[in-house]
Amino acid sequence: MLAAAAAGLRIQSPLAWLDARRGISILLAALVFATAVTIDPAALRRLTGSWRTLLAALAAGVTVLPALSWAASRVVAAGSLRNGVLAVGVAPCEIASVATTAMADGEAALAAGILIGTTVVAVAAAGPILTLEAGHAAVHPGPVIANLALIVAVPLAAGLVLRAVAPIGARAQKAATVTATLTVAALVALTAAEVHLSASYLGVAAALALFLAGSAVTGRLLGRGAPRPAAAAVLLTTSMRDFAIAAGLATAAFGPAAAAPLGLYGIVVLIWGTAVGAALRGRSGGPSPAVGPA
Repeated sequence: MLAAAAAGLRIQSPLAWLDARRGISILLAALVFATAVTIDPAALRRLTGSWRTLLAALAAGVTVLPALSWAASRVVAAGSLRNGVLAVGVAPCEIASVATTAMADGEAALAAGILIGTTVVAVAAAGPILTLEAGHAAVHPGPVIANLALIVAVPLAAGLVLRAVAPIGARAQKAATVTATLTVAALVALTAAEVHLSASYLGVAAALALFLAGSAVTGRLLGRGAPRPAAAAVLLTTSMRDFAIAAGLATAAFGPAAAAPLGLYGIVVLIWGTAVGAALRGRSGGPSPAVGPA
């Protein structure tokens, strides 16, 4: 991810050209589809015992997290960079959080349920929330909702249905995972291409650090009293928001320049999730719950 970010900063013009021609949207649709086909339907059927925790995580995603991103964005001067920080709070949980939950010996089925639930909620609620938070008429929720439905909801549904009707083997699942990883790297490069480093990015870095800290505390509080595997899933999915979908939201609502902070957030949040997953795994002696077939 660091190499992808460096590439985006070094060769900005060609990547910015791709970004202006819906490069982020195309890659995001591919990422969502590749991830959806790796989710085992059996894992989703195990969610009935965790419905309270699932609903709490979804509720926090449309109330607490948007409020946190709005508060954190006040650190940044008004303009595209501030708008990009706003988009983090309305994004669904990071697709990679399912993998980091499994790494932590957490409840991967719950993480997958939160991923799907927050994605559906983001399609419906992101546009109106951004309109309210931005406070100006440049944000029209209708086009944002339509854009999310096309690049997130449709490929998500297609991937889940394909996996349900045609179970994939280990080789195909590995190919889908590799595709998702490469697509994430490409998205990091595209979002980094919109970064033009200046003193204003000190404020962006501070705002994103505040949001990450606040979302981690929120995830920890939501998981209090739950079994350790469920608590790990809630912590990771709540504290890891999807930088790629946030970039798509920012682009649809405010233009490509607003996606600039999301490359930085993506690098930080992926490092955070991997580190937390490894730390939590070290405290557990049980096997990792599987999302798909071994």
